[in-house]
Amino acid sequence: MSSEAVISLAEQGVYTTLMISGPLLLVALFVGLLVSVFQATTQIQEQTLAFIPKIIAVLVGLVFFGPWMLSRMVAYTHDIFSNLTRFVG
Repeated sequence: MSSEAVISLAEQGVYTTLMISGPLLLVALFVGLLVSVFQATTQIQEQTLAFIPKIIAVLVGLVFFGPWMLSRMVAYTHDIFSNLTRFVG
């Protein structure tokens, strides 16, 4: 296995990881920003107020983006297994 193949495989893995985790991270970022603005305007400094909406939003995002994320993971896994002889040999 050449170094170019290893780098290509690692690049595909990192890209797939970013594509899968990106939507949920953006949802958590957006909800966290909204909660921070709400806390700043109302001067409520409750610690749990920052976590509960993010957890709920990420779970809703997981339900919404879950099938797409699963299809991306299955496609990446299928690509790895279909080219297994190229990686091993």
